[in-house]
Amino acid sequence: MTAHRQHLDRLWQRGREFLGSDVAVMGGAMAWVSERTLVSAISNAGGFGVIASGSMPPEVLREEIRATRALTDRPFGVNLITLHPQLDALMRVCLEEKVGHVVLAGGLPPGGAIRTLKEGGARVMCFAPALVLAKKLIRSGVDALVIEGAEAGGHIGPVSTSVLAQEILPEVGHEVPVFVAGGIGRGEAILSYLEMGAAGVQLGTRFVCATECRAHPRFKQAFIRAGARDAVLSTAVDTRFPVIPVRALQNEGTRRFQEKQHEVIARFERGELDQKEAQLEIEHFWAGALRRAVVEGDVETGSLMAGQSVGMVTREQPTAEIIADLVDQALAALRRRGPASE
Repeated sequence: MTAHRQHLDRLWQRGREFLGSDVAVMGGAMAWVSERTLVSAISNAGGFGVIASGSMPPEVLREEIRATRALTDRPFGVNLITLHPQLDALMRVCLEEKVGHVVLAGGLPPGGAIRTLKEGGARVMCFAPALVLAKKLIRSGVDALVIEGAEAGGHIGPVSTSVLAQEILPEVGHEVPVFVAGGIGRGEAILSYLEMGAAGVQLGTRFVCATECRAHPRFKQAFIRAGARDAVLSTAVDTRFPVIPVRALQNEGTRRFQEKQHEVIARFERGELDQKEAQLEIEHFWAGALRRAVVEGDVETGSLMAGQSVGMVTREQPTAEIIADLVDQALAALRRRGPASE
């Protein structure tokens, strides 16, 4: 092992030990994308795969965990959405199936969730979109944090990855392992966040075009063709009807969404809908749209959730090659500095 590789391994040693992986690279949990084949491929390649449970009912999640375990003997985790109506049952499944790491996403976890998981033997990770919430989660007993910036794909917060890292890493990075996510597509960026105090990183968009990913070929081609500027935020046309920000590739669906909002608001103003009915109709526009894109290949009207790092996705390649490329890029950056420091 070279001195530069030893230096890199020291930088992310805390993350590697926490995850039980060779490299402290987590796979972002992407609904309909992060399933057994991609998750196991990431773990088998030395990273840490995470199942996206999304809207799965408990028994479907149990089946997915068992199917993933049949494909890898390496550690992997499960991402649970805190707003899921069956969250307690999903947590029980994770504990019964001896999942080592559970990632709680989609908002602050309900009271007792962190304690329940930890008492059941799982390590708990949560997303922290602000320093005050990071400190609150640590007080609640969380074992590690993920900080995800606005460059990421899917549902996101308003603050960029670089700003979140500067706000949160110096303050709490010594208390619990912190993994940085959002807009990361190359090893040089991974190195920079490790040097700022991150324990590791999380990448989602970069793995969509992995050979092992089961996403529809048209979905993958949309990523390969896209540039960073194509991954844009959904926007509300009227502040009375807020829209949860989602970053996705522009397509006919995003254009129709703008038209749909104008049409619904006009009906509201004519008295045809009350405010709640109008809000629900706007929110239901994207129902099933991500599945249509990922599974069925509807890249025109489906939801092409993607982070701004999509411009660095230029071809389909094996998961192991993606991770090796990231490591090689980090090592090349270290070599350019000269001899490795002790």
